[in-house]
Amino acid sequence: AHVEKSVRKLEGIADVNVNLLQNSMVVEYDAGRLQEADIIRAVESGGYGASVHGQTQAAAAPTNVAAEEMQQMKRRLIASFCFLIPLFYLSMGHMMGAPLPSVLLGEEHVMIFALTQLLLTLPVLMINRKYFVVGFRALWNRAPNMDSLIALGAAASVVYSIFAMYAMAYAMGHGDYMTAHHYGMELYFESAAMILTLITVGKYMETRSKGKTSEAISKLMDLAPKTATVLRDGAEEEVPVEQVMVGDTVIVRPGQRIPVDGKIMEGFSAVDESAITGESIPVEKQVGDTVIGATVNKSGYFRMTATRVGSDTTLSQIIALVEEAGASKAPIAKLADRVSGVFVPVVIAIAVLAAVIWYVAGEQSFSFALSIGIAVLVISCPCALGLATPTAIMVGTGKGAENGILIKSGEALETAHLADTVVLDKTGTITEGRLQVTDILPLAGQTEEELLALAAGMELKSEHPLGQAVVQAGEGRGISPVSMDSLQSVPGRGIRTAANGAEFYAGNRIFLEEMQIPLANAPEKAVQLEEEGKTVLYFADKTRILGLIAAADTIKATSAQAVQELHDLGLKVVMLTGDSARTAKAIQQKAGIE
Repeated sequence: AHVEKSVRKLEGIADVNVNLLQNSMVVEYDAGRLQEADIIRAVESGGYGASVHGQTQAAAAPTNVAAEEMQQMKRRLIASFCFLIPLFYLSMGHMMGAPLPSVLLGEEHVMIFALTQLLLTLPVLMINRKYFVVGFRALWNRAPNMDSLIALGAAASVVYSIFAMYAMAYAMGHGDYMTAHHYGMELYFESAAMILTLITVGKYMETRSKGKTSEAISKLMDLAPKTATVLRDGAEEEVPVEQVMVGDTVIVRPGQRIPVDGKIMEGFSAVDESAITGESIPVEKQVGDTVIGATVNKSGYFRMTATRVGSDTTLSQIIALVEEAGASKAPIAKLADRVSGVFVPVVIAIAVLAAVIWYVAGEQSFSFALSIGIAVLVISCPCALGLATPTAIMVGTGKGAENGILIKSGEALETAHLADTVVLDKTGTITEGRLQVTDILPLAGQTEEELLALAAGMELKSEHPLGQAVVQAGEGRGISPVSMDSLQSVPGRGIRTAANGAEFYAGNRIFLEEMQIPLANAPEKAVQLEEEGKTVLYFADKTRILGLIAAADTIKATSAQAVQELHDLGLKVVMLTGDSARTAKAIQQKAGIE
């Protein structure tokens, strides 16, 4: 908020957006009125540092900032505890009757007691120096934040403890062991170390929940292939995907992922777009059709022209959206920022006032008045906010993840209770996400098993998902497929096979019409099956239709119950799908969705 505010003040700024997850800021500005150096200076005045994101870096895959930060935080936390635990035992142990070495006990050893505490505190201050750097810089720039209070509270504790050590040394030099012992009990080193370590626990939890979002982004990035086969000067060349230019001719073979968005110029195939659209059935693609980067070419070889590359591809746009979501702050965290803007100056004023009033009242010493001021600062340090908010978000996202629910941001978690509508994807969410044979209709006097044996034999070498569903249905019933001599695929229509000199056809209705096979015995049942959202395959020889096999992406056994439970919670349920209206209607009725 402070960085955005500082940069917005500059003349010629159109828009500023800070992304916490990627540690980056995007600024739209008038280059005629502003220089990059001016923007960097404005960021520094907000209490942070900045440098220009180079063009070469932008092309490379973004590093997982949250994962690196998490490792760093973990090291800081472990190191802090290594010094805090002995320090805490040393300063508080004797109050609980815990044994301490004799060299640390008694009035004559009080200076050793104090020095040992100081030496254990210094590493904790060093490890967590970031709070002081950021906190005091923000205070200096009149934009105090939570780090400012932490820095003030910890620094005041340490400064007062060092003052107490000087007072002890002075008293001991004058033989006043009672006063020295009194100051020995007024050391606040462990308070400073404890504040810094506890806040680091909260920050570590925060980076862990951020890391979950980063993991999701990394998985998305892994979907995109790293190289592409490009046609340059008549020769095939394998290049890194970043080097593919708009207008390049890209070659995609069966089984490969499509490297960038483009348009097919030669060949045909079925493309599995489930990674992007969630649609389980591969989509038939011909010349002139568009294809999306990161989807899988299932069957044919084709050449395509690259139309969108780099950050313009569909996958890159999705990644950008996920990053934006992860960078958004939970409303309660934004509130904490706003509160600390007012809270910090007020607390400092109260602490100073409390110390002054006690001192002016004249009944207590300066050291007592100072300790009152420090107590106000330390107690007001919003450790609870620093710990509770990230802990609550982390527990919430963690519980969700255990149950297979990914929560994209703190804001989403906090506002979930306000939702009144749940929008569900169809494929793979309400349905199984894969094709299964649902109906077998023999029409030429043979049994279901005989029709399935013939159909499985015809589809055995076909790579089409409908054909594979038929083969799996045959295997499921233990049926041996009829052996075929040849197979010829007709894209978008079906297949033609031969066995013992007889020709057989499998495909859609249009295919049979084109092959001039009489459709007189095609029952009305075929229309009914299609109305139920099923895909119907016709099997025929040269003279007639032999039978129909219908396949569909079937509804999950638990979907109807889940929808009912959502209804019982008073939520409106909506289904959203890229499938045909007919299929959608059929699933809608089965799942009980309005």
